[in-house]
Amino acid sequence: MEIDHKEYRLRCELRGHEDDVRGICVCGGRDTIATSSRDRTVRVWSLSASDRRKYESARILLGHTSFVGPLAWVPPNDQHPEGGIVSGGMDTLILVWDLRTGEKVQTLRGHQSQVTGVVLDDNGNIVSSSVDCTLRRWRDGRSIESWQAHDGPIQAVIKLPSGELVTGSSDQTLKLWRGKTCAHTFTGHTDTVRGLAVMPDLGILSASHDGSIRLWAVTGQVLMEMVGHSSIVYSVDSHASGLVVSSSEDCSAKIWKDGACVQSLEHPGCVWDAKFLEDGDIVTACSDGVVRIWTTQQDKIADPLDLESFSLQLSAYKLSRKRVGGLKLEDLPGLEALRAPGTSDGQTKVIREGDNGVAYTWNMREQKWDKIGEVVDGPEDTSRPVLDGVQYDYVFDVDIGDGEPIRKLPYNRSDNPYDVADKWLLKENLPLSYRQQIVEFILANSGQKDFTLNSSFRDPYTGANAYIPGEASHVAAKSMKPTFKHIPKKGMLVFDVAQFDGILKKVTEFNGSLLSDQEKKNVGLTDLEVSRLGAIVKVLKDTSHYHTSKFADADIVLLLKMLRSWPSAMIFPVIDIMRMVVLHPDGAATLLKHINDENDIHMEIIKKATVDPSATANLLTSIRAVANLFKSSAYYSWLQKHRSEILDAYSSCSSSSNKNVQLSYSTLVLNYAILLIEKKDQEGQSQVLSAALEIAEESLEVDPKFRALVAIGTLMLDGLVKQIALEFDVESIAKAAKASKEAKIAEVGADIEILIRQRESEHFHST
Repeated sequence: MEIDHKEYRLRCELRGHEDDVRGICVCGGRDTIATSSRDRTVRVWSLSASDRRKYESARILLGHTSFVGPLAWVPPNDQHPEGGIVSGGMDTLILVWDLRTGEKVQTLRGHQSQVTGVVLDDNGNIVSSSVDCTLRRWRDGRSIESWQAHDGPIQAVIKLPSGELVTGSSDQTLKLWRGKTCAHTFTGHTDTVRGLAVMPDLGILSASHDGSIRLWAVTGQVLMEMVGHSSIVYSVDSHASGLVVSSSEDCSAKIWKDGACVQSLEHPGCVWDAKFLEDGDIVTACSDGVVRIWTTQQDKIADPLDLESFSLQLSAYKLSRKRVGGLKLEDLPGLEALRAPGTSDGQTKVIREGDNGVAYTWNMREQKWDKIGEVVDGPEDTSRPVLDGVQYDYVFDVDIGDGEPIRKLPYNRSDNPYDVADKWLLKENLPLSYRQQIVEFILANSGQKDFTLNSSFRDPYTGANAYIPGEASHVAAKSMKPTFKHIPKKGMLVFDVAQFDGILKKVTEFNGSLLSDQEKKNVGLTDLEVSRLGAIVKVLKDTSHYHTSKFADADIVLLLKMLRSWPSAMIFPVIDIMRMVVLHPDGAATLLKHINDENDIHMEIIKKATVDPSATANLLTSIRAVANLFKSSAYYSWLQKHRSEILDAYSSCSSSSNKNVQLSYSTLVLNYAILLIEKKDQEGQSQVLSAALEIAEESLEVDPKFRALVAIGTLMLDGLVKQIALEFDVESIAKAAKASKEAKIAEVGADIEILIRQRESEHFHST
C-alpha cells in the first residue's frame, strides 16, 4: 500500500511528575492537557503564551491516595464553567475536579478495586470500570446502577458516537452495551484487552497484552489487525486523518496508517498512554515521569538543543540496559582506570569505551596495559542470569496483573524461598498476602517442588512459622506464571506493503513485449483488460474501505488467466497483485471460489516458482503470497491439507543467499506454527519444528533467525512437540541464541531456555 506520512518529531517535554505518567486527557481540543501519574497527582498543562510550541503546568490536583490512572474531560457546563476532570485511581476512588478552581468537588465511592476507566455518557453521567469486574453509573455524586460486566477485571471503557458503551477485559473479550444489556461480545484477542478507542466511521480499536491492535466493526467483524509491538500494548487512539497511535511496554509509541506501522517513536521507558491532539500532534505518557508532545509541523519542532538532549536521554537509557560480561556497561570504569599500574603480570581489566566494554591485560615487563579486545557476552557469561550487576541461579519475570508492570524476582537455590518472598514483597511494596503464591511460584519454576522447610524458620515480620506448600491455605492471591519476552506468538504475520505503481509499470512493460511477439501476442492484455487491472489495483490501494469494497468474478478470472498463460519469467508482478488480493476480505473469498482440487492456482504458482530457485522474483513473491493466505481463516483447511507439499517445495529457502527470501520463508514457517498449534496437528507441528530448527541453525540474518526461534519457542510452549525439540538438541540452539549480540535473538533464546528447564523439572518429578 502507498503511505503518505510526514515524520513526527519531538515538539516539547512536560516535566513535573515525580513517577510514571499513566494517563492522558485532551481537554476539549489542543490548548489544555491533563495527565495522571503513579505519584498520586493529576497535572493540568496549558499552552504557553510566550512559546506556542510548549505547555506550562497550570494546576496540580491533589486528592488520590494511590496512583492515578484513567481521566475523562467534562465539557464546560453550569457547574463547571471552564470544564472539569474525572480521575480514577488505585485507591478505588473516582474524583471530580473543577478546572476553574482546581478543587475536588465530588468523591465517588463504590468500587471494591482499582478504577481502570471513566467516561461520560450522553446524559452527562459518569460511567466507570474496575478490576472488580463491574461497571457503575454515577449521577450527582451517587451510584445509580452497577452490574457485573465481565468474568475478569475490566481494563477500559469507551462511549461510541451512538451512545453505546464498549468495555475491554482481562477475560480477553470486548463487549458492546446498550444500557445494562450486552448486545455483542467480541472474541479474538488471546490476552487481556487493555485499551480501547473509537475509529470514526469505521468501528472500534482495541489494544491487547497479546501485542496486537485490532479494528472491529460494531457487528464484531475484525476489519484489520496491526502487529508490530514486541510487548504488551497499553493504549490506542485514532485521529480524523485516519492515523492510529499505540503505546507499549516495548518503550515505543507506534503510528499506523492503513494497518501498516509508518513510524515508531522510541522512549526512555515504558509508554503507558498516547493520545492525539485535535491538530494531529501526539501526546505520550512515559514511565520516566515525562509527558512528551510530538509534531509533524516544522515550525513546532523542538529546538536543536532540546532534540539533542532527548537523543542523549535515549542513549543513556539504552546504555543503562546494556551489559558486558554479565555486568552493567555503565558500572564499568572509564579509561582513567588504566592510569594505575597492574599488580601482577596478566592481570585483566574491563574498561568502558563508548558503548562497548574493552579488555586490557597488564604487561609486567613493559609496565603497560595491553589491549586485548572488545568483550562480548559468551555462553559461559550468560549461564547464570544477572540482575543489578549480581548473578543469580534464576531471575523470574513475575506478572502481578491489575495493570502492574512485570517485576524481576531473583533467587538462588541455596536461599530460603520464604525469606526471599518476604523480602521481595517488602521491597516491591506488595501485600504480604501474596507470600504463599510467591513461594509456590519460586518452587515450581526452580524445580524444587520437593523442598522441605527448615522447622526452625520464623517469619521475619510476624515471628510465626511459615506456611508449608501443600498444606491448607486461605490466601486469595493471584496465581503467577513465568512470563516470556517473545513467546508464544499470537496472530499471523503478513506482507502488506506493495509498490503498486512499480507493479503496474512492470506488468505494462511485459504486456508490451508479449504484444510485439507474434507467437505470444494472443496472451497479451487488451486495453479493456489493462483498464480492469488498474481498477483492481485501485480497490487494493483504498484500504480504508476494505470492509465494503468488492471484487467481481471477472477480476479474479483475469488474474488467473495471466498467471496460467504468461511466461514464467513474467508472472512475478501478477503474483504480487495476488498477494495483496488475498489480504482483502472479499478478494480472498472470491478467489477461494475458483480453487478446487483440479483447478488449484496456488499449487500451480508454487510449482512454477520453485522449479527454478534461481528465479528469485518468482520465489520471493510466491512465498509472500502463501504467507498472506494465513490472514484469512477460510484458507486454514487448504493450508493444513497442503502443508507438507508447501514446506517441502520451499525448504531450500532456509539456505538462500537472498535475505528477503529467508525472511519470507521464516514468516511462512512461523505462521504454520501458529496455525497447527490451533489445529492440534502434531505431525504438522513436527515438520514445522524441523524447518524452524534448520533456519535457526543455518541463517546468519537476524530477522529470519528471530522468527524461526519464535516459532520453536511457541511450538514448545503451546504445541505438542516439546520432547521432539529436546531430542533435536534445541538446547544448543537456545544457548547460541542467548549469547547473541542482537538483543531480540538473546531474549528469545532465554525464553527457550526457560522452557527447557521446565521440561527437565517435569521429567525429574515424574521419574
